Amino acid sequence: MMGQATEEKQELRRGLQPRHIMLMAMAGMIGTGIFKGSGDTLNIAGPSVIIAYLLCGLILFVVMVALAELAMAYPGLNIQHLIHKAFGFRTAIIVGWLYWINWMIVTVVEILAAGSFLEYWFPHTPLWILSGLCGLFIIGINLFQVKMYGEFEFWFAGIKIAAIICFIMLGFLILLGIIPTHVQPIKNLFGYGGFFPHGLSGIVQAFLVVIFSYGGSELIGLTVTETRDVEKTLPKVIKSVVFRVALFYILPITIICGLMPWNSVSATQSSPFVQVFEAVGLPGVPQLMNFVLLTAVLSAANSGIYATTRTLYSMAERGEAPRFTRKLTSHGVPIGGLALTGSFLVIGVFLAFLVKDQIIVQLMSIPGFTISIVWIAICAAELKLRPAYSKTPFFHMIGFPYTTIIGIVALSAIFISFVFNPANRVGSITCFVIIALLVTASMLMKNRKTSEHAQEK
Repeated sequence: MMGQATEEKQELRRGLQPRHIMLMAMAGMIGTGIFKGSGDTLNIAGPSVIIAYLLCGLILFVVMVALAELAMAYPGLNIQHLIHKAFGFRTAIIVGWLYWINWMIVTVVEILAAGSFLEYWFPHTPLWILSGLCGLFIIGINLFQVKMYGEFEFWFAGIKIAAIICFIMLGFLILLGIIPTHVQPIKNLFGYGGFFPHGLSGIVQAFLVVIFSYGGSELIGLTVTETRDVEKTLPKVIKSVVFRVALFYILPITIICGLMPWNSVSATQSSPFVQVFEAVGLPGVPQLMNFVLLTAVLSAANSGIYATTRTLYSMAERGEAPRFTRKLTSHGVPIGGLALTGSFLVIGVFLAFLVKDQIIVQLMSIPGFTISIVWIAICAAELKLRPAYSKTPFFHMIGFPYTTIIGIVALSAIFISFVFNPANRVGSITCFVIIALLVTASMLMKNRKTSEHAQEK
């Protein structure tokens, strides 16, 4: 009995301050998606990718408001709890594990991207070695108590936010001619096949990487069990979504398109942010920018480790994940989930050893699928649970249910376009295999629990 009581008292510590959550939410979407993935989106859609970032930003806002409303209506419940409450055990297993897989792949991508940025200085060192060292560094940080994690992420997030702001300011000074260069902004934006070089299909195809880029904002839905003053903090964070999209994506992409021809941006070499300053010939700036980008993707990987371990812990509480993933250290860190996550990081680094070329691009396509499904589930949960509220929260979806339905339809349309795009064949097959395995597992776990309950009777 005593052992059982001790186990029941184990819980995550509420060590995250409002300032931690604000910076985590602002920085959650700043990682490989913008610093590395922007090269892919520019190659896919050209300057018109700006429209793709804007449209997906509006969808993101709908998802975030739905999540915040649910968190206000059911205090203390994170994403997994809310999905379970709305749709039951089986759906919670599928969405919960899908979310874990999403963040696991994202974390692997961030670690590989960190290794690729280190290649800028160590071109003769294999990617898998550099990425492995980055993975060990991030695992080490997450062994600290959550307050220390929040503090580390606060400063890492601050660095990359400050870097993007400096990039925007410096970019505008060059575009306006205040810093003299050979740049021709109008020609770069409209002179190489026009603003829509690949037509409307280019914008649609870019949605996959854009959705991947925005994935991470919903991370605050996992922090509610470790956050103080959630009711005051969460609405402020959600309201800043549109501002963050404009500041961290639309403005930098616009500047990149103005500073160099979109078709000269390489998706396989260094970050477009570094390539821009190399192209305009500013001495020393590419080195500094590469260092900032390295800290940025390490920060994103840090968030990924947090998300995966907390997701596993949340699911283990309800018997939807292995029991060992609920094991905590004396500081309240989910050591079981950290061990499982770390083992998959090793697999990701091994993939970099086997197939270095295109590994990051191929892995980036999978979270685009998974995060779309998770976002659809969040909106659907709001539709399902809204009638059951004891009272409507003061912070809620305007135009409900039409706004939420539009969000679901838009996400579903994007998902379908992913599936029928031949370029996404690997990601499509991988995603459907994962879903099939999760559906099968959920059915087996449901049947097992039902039989156990019958035996008890």
